[in-house]
Amino acid sequence: MRAQFVMSEIGVGLRRNLTMTFAVIISVALSLALFGGSLLMRDQVSAMKGYWYDKVNVTVYLCTKNDALDAAGAAAPGAAAGAPAAGAAAGSGRPCSKGAVTPEQKQGIESELKKMDLVQTVMYESSDEAYKHYKERFGHTALASVVTPDQMPDSFRVKLKNPEKYEVITSAFAGRDGVQSVADQSTELDNLFALLGTLNWAALGIMLVMLIVALLLIVNTVRVSAFSRRRETGIMRLVGASGFYIQVPFIMEAAVAGLIGAVFACAMLGTGQYFVIDHGIALRDKLQLINFIGWDAVLTKLPLVLVIGLLMPSLAAFVALRKYLKV
Repeated sequence: MRAQFVMSEIGVGLRRNLTMTFAVIISVALSLALFGGSLLMRDQVSAMKGYWYDKVNVTVYLCTKNDALDAAGAAAPGAAAGAPAAGAAAGSGRPCSKGAVTPEQKQGIESELKKMDLVQTVMYESSDEAYKHYKERFGHTALASVVTPDQMPDSFRVKLKNPEKYEVITSAFAGRDGVQSVADQSTELDNLFALLGTLNWAALGIMLVMLIVALLLIVNTVRVSAFSRRRETGIMRLVGASGFYIQVPFIMEAAVAGLIGAVFACAMLGTGQYFVIDHGIALRDKLQLINFIGWDAVLTKLPLVLVIGLLMPSLAAFVALRKYLKV
């Protein structure tokens, strides 16, 4: 087969069906841009998940003297009512009912935390350090003027290897002598993990839908183009041209149009990253709490978009033309 003849046929076909070619380019460009965007969305969700997982800490708050006094005061009404045994039982069930945390209790809690396989690091924060951090964050509020260092509890900030298993720390230390409470942020974390999981599935669903839509658009466009040239293909078949010889120009036309559309799709993805994330709207600077993906994630998706833009129209043309080669 002469390459010059094939290239000339491709040029003739593209010029003859200019509107159809334009439709293929636009459909491929939009579909692959959405496809690439869904892949980047999955990467963004994964980046956010890893970022927030890394920020999650479980905090074990230790009892202070004020906590012990509050627990004793809560037990007093029961004793005054003539039921000392019941009052003592009620008081003993309250956090910090046995007094402020002792150095031995503090050392034992820290030792047990460090021995747990789930725990990555344990950081101790004294009441003075907690008060300093509180003043840095809420010093401008009216409540900050009445808060004193002795009201801030000592605590252990626990970083977990798998933050989703924070309930293990809660069940092990909640209600223990010397422990005021364990802040596991269960409600917030459960909602966050559920949201991230939903976004992951949504991104996957969008990706699959966009692929199907793009495939259907390409198949229909190529079949219309082939139908408009059915007389020429019939004549070529009658004079002895092979099916592959007849198909190649159509397949190449679809491949060229699909490749052009893929290039436009890559340009859309790059433009979105540049003007929406990095510059222009600059979400990376305005939303610093979100760990946005970078150019490395975008550049790894562009070759895949180009390959799909080349192969998918070619396959669609091959399938669509089988019917019209029958004379």
